Amino acid sequence: MADIILFNKPFRVLSQFTDADSRSTLADYFTAPGFRVAGRLDFDSEGLLILTNDGKLQHQIANPRHKLWKSYWVQVEGLASEDALQQLRSGVELRDGTTLPAKARYIRAPAVWQRDPPIRQRKAIADSWLEISIREGRNRQVRRMTAAVGLPTLRLIRHRIGNWTLDQLACGEHRRSAVHLTKAQPRRSSSA
Repeated sequence: MADIILFNKPFRVLSQFTDADSRSTLADYFTAPGFRVAGRLDFDSEGLLILTNDGKLQHQIANPRHKLWKSYWVQVEGLASEDALQQLRSGVELRDGTTLPAKARYIRAPAVWQRDPPIRQRKAIADSWLEISIREGRNRQVRRMTAAVGLPTLRLIRHRIGNWTLDQLACGEHRRSAVHLTKAQPRRSSSA
């Protein structure tokens, strides 16, 4: 059995416990000796962060080879067109290659906490919210994808990793729980 910590990471908090530059870290919110972050979340992104005390589980969550979907609520500058959404669904060409196809859809603004500081507002330019799910973990990938389709990201909140969600976890709060790991069963040949 492995233990996990689900944490709703605030804006401008590092996904680690220490920082030489005195920026805000996880240590400002809780202590967790023996726990490691399973897939980081950028300093300027918010939302679900998972920590675990089990190396195998950490690898399963963080490694893109396991194809664990990660879902984000993304506030973008501009109104998302169906063409832009289809580009995200088909894969977007970035400097480091084409992304895998994403799940992308327009959503109503989710009921989320106020960000401190708030996002910039422009009276002449509308914004919209998308839900984007990816199975990769490239550096700043969602932000680069939305920019590539003409929709710069204003706010990025990860709300799901696999079956784990923020699930009423307020910004800056964490919850500990146990996870029962099952061993993978060998595949049987259908020709037996």
